[in-house]
Amino acid sequence: MALAQVSASKAHGGVQGVYRHASAATGTEMEFSVFVPDHAPGAKLPVVWYLSGLTCTQANVTEKGEFRAACAEHGLIFVAPDTSPRGDGVADDPDGAYDFGLGAGFYLDATEAPFSAHYRMRHYIEDELPALIAEAFPADMARQSIMGHSMGGHGALTVSLRNPGRFRAVSAFAPIVAPSEVPWGEKAFARYLGPDRTAWAQYDACGLIEAGARLPEILVDQGTADGFLAEQLRPQRLADACAAAGIDLTLRMQEGYDHSYYFISSFMADHLGWHAARLKG
Repeated sequence: MALAQVSASKAHGGVQGVYRHASAATGTEMEFSVFVPDHAPGAKLPVVWYLSGLTCTQANVTEKGEFRAACAEHGLIFVAPDTSPRGDGVADDPDGAYDFGLGAGFYLDATEAPFSAHYRMRHYIEDELPALIAEAFPADMARQSIMGHSMGGHGALTVSLRNPGRFRAVSAFAPIVAPSEVPWGEKAFARYLGPDRTAWAQYDACGLIEAGARLPEILVDQGTADGFLAEQLRPQRLADACAAAGIDLTLRMQEGYDHSYYFISSFMADHLGWHAARLKG
């Protein structure tokens, strides 16, 4: 796959790059960012995937996530994809709503026109981009972990639950844990996937767990001052599902924190240290 470098900057001894390629999955050009820490020639490094939330591109975490020092310390490659296809001809919300269309791909493969033409983020994240990362970067694909924020937390949970054994660690900041039951998810799923709720189940973390999907453990941080907490996020719903399934969930309610990157950056290094401990060996 042809890969074009958009930018590259030295940071914490490593290289922070932004890259572009023509995606077969989405039928569009896609951009993503990768931080590669300093490493010995020929070394292969573990990979941490970060999936972003509504309205974001890869630039949000790249510029505001404060992850590079921790990745340099632990020797982690950090990969941040975009949240949706973009470009001419890509369908968007006709009213310009922030929670659907561009920037709101929900990490699924749409089946409803006109979105099915390009919104194939599940295939992009699960198959196409990992193959590109393995080909173009010093990545040890036997040592991967995944994390995300909000809609990206939903993505991290559902991708890992659908691919047991692929990721050694899974964490999230303020994830949408039961999208089939909250306004953000109900709107997106109905328009991307159609009215049949049985088609939604593969994209709902709590639903997947209740259907038998398992992970060894999950780390979640959630701010208590998050304006979306009660209506859209509902972390207790995940806690109940994990307790019933015997999944070790560490749910930390962080007093006074909101939904922003001020919150994410405050706990990013802690999450990466937790991931690093599980990616060793």
